[in-house]
Amino acid sequence: MRQPHHPEPDAVMPGQESVWDYPRPAIAEPTARHIRIVHGGVVLADSTAAWRTLETSHPPTYYIPQADIATVHLSPNPARSLCEWKGQARYWDVRIGDDLISGAGWCYPSPTPLFAGIADYIAFYAAPFDQCLIDGEQVTPQPGGFYGGWISRYEAGPFKGVPGSRFW
Repeated sequence: MRQPHHPEPDAVMPGQESVWDYPRPAIAEPTARHIRIVHGGVVLADSTAAWRTLETSHPPTYYIPQADIATVHLSPNPARSLCEWKGQARYWDVRIGDDLISGAGWCYPSPTPLFAGIADYIAFYAAPFDQCLIDGEQVTPQPGGFYGGWISRYEAGPFKGVPGSRFW
């Protein structure tokens, strides 16, 4: 069987990590980076106590403690999914004013033991919000719409999610 094509990693600049050096299977680790989400002038999340998950070819996904989220804007969404590394996810809708963003966030209430640090922390897709910031920088959503990684100045790609990357 033919092996899937893996692209050449982009050059790593000072202060960057290559997503091609991230492990597989995935891992989770705490981060002190300042994570902030603002929508419609409302601060939804503001944290320096988040965790990030790292997986080969993916930009990090940031999981924010609920204590650092304006949870008054969240309501449960019935959607569920299964991650081979983290376990079963449940989803959250976000309502700010008249704006309802369905399935904008997700969490793992009972993650696998290697991901215990993110239990009940919530990750959010970057695309639907006015601002998703890492250390004050507006992030770019991971391409493709399926994955929830945030691309910032800290990562060198290319990133899974672009056309043709299904088997990276």
